[in-house]
Order: sequence, then structure tokens, then C-alpha cells
Amino acid sequence: MAASNSGAGGGPLSPEGAAALSEGVGLVFERWTALQMAVENQWGGRDSRAKADQLGASILSWFCHSKGPHYFEDLVDMMYDTISESFNADFEDGSVEEVAEQLLIMHEECQQRNYSSIEKLRNSRVPGNAVSQSRQIAADEDDDSDSSDDEGDTKMMDDEATQQQMAVDKPKPSKPAPDADGWTTVLSRRGRGKN
Repeated sequence: MAASNSGAGGGPLSPEGAAALSEGVGLVFERWTALQMAVENQWGGRDSRAKADQLGASILSWFCHSKGPHYFEDLVDMMYDTISESFNADFEDGSVEEVAEQLLIMHEECQQRNYSSIEKLRNSRVPGNAVSQSRQIAADEDDDSDSSDDEGDTKMMDDEATQQQMAVDKPKPSKPAPDADGWTTVLSRRGRGKN
């Protein structure tokens, strides 16, 4: 982290390094749930996919064509500005900073011809995309909460039905009847139903 905060040096990328970084940016973007949701839900309009691709191209160009050092804060600011303009959104989940840090580390590694983090991403490719995975997680959580809600709803309906049956099944005494000793129990106003 210290290297990415102080700015990365290391010279220009080789053509092989630039190609690897391009692939790495794409792999990171595929796993970036907030960005994938913005694209799928067309927060940037019909060309949301193109806007996400343009963000990736801008980042790649920033790494390959701007003279270093490349500062973390500059990358984060550029990403926030582009997301705000392109998708009319602010990703407040901390993902912009996580992605920026990952991209800066990847860039430094590519400058040193070390492509291990990109290979790791390539080999850990998960089925589906980030959005469907997050939806699946949310659906699993919803299923758990729904089932307990359903049980609660059913119990509440059973309780209400029991109360209604109790009120309906019991005949209302027209007048209190005296007991064996001749005493009559008088119900309080609250206990009497409206006649």
C-alpha cells in the first residue's frame, strides 16, 4: 500500500505488460459488483456497457501514457468523476478505493513483468458474473428471512383466526344469570360487546 500511496515509478510498461494490464483491468471490472449493477441496470443509459469499457480504457491509458508517478488519490478521483458523469451514481461502498488499489498493485507488477495477480484472477474465474452472484447471495439471504417471516405470518394468522373463532363460537349471554347462591356477576363495560 505504501508504494501505491507514494506513487509508482518503475518506468513504462512493455507491450506485454500493457496487454497483461489491459486483461487485468477487464478481469477486475468483471468482478466489480457495483459497476456491473450500474451496467446491467443501465444507470448510464443504453450505452452503459460502452461507458464501463471507456472507464477501463481511460484507466489503461492513464497507466500507459501519463508520466508517473501514479498516485492512488488521482486514480480514485478520476474513477469517482467518471462514474458520477457516466452513470449518474456515487459508489459509496468503498469499492472504488478497493479497485483503485488493486489496479495500482497490478500496474506495478506489470512494470516488473510479474503477472501473478492477473493469472490468479484469470484462474479464479467464477461462473456467472458479479451481479448474478450478488443477487444469488441476496436471494439466499431473502429465502432465509422469508421462511421465518412466513412462519411468523402464519402464526399471526392462526392467532387471529383463533381469536375470531373464540368470539364467534361463544354465545353472548343476553343477561347475566344468577349463580347457585343467587349472586349475579356483572361484567365491566370493557367486557361487554356493543349491542
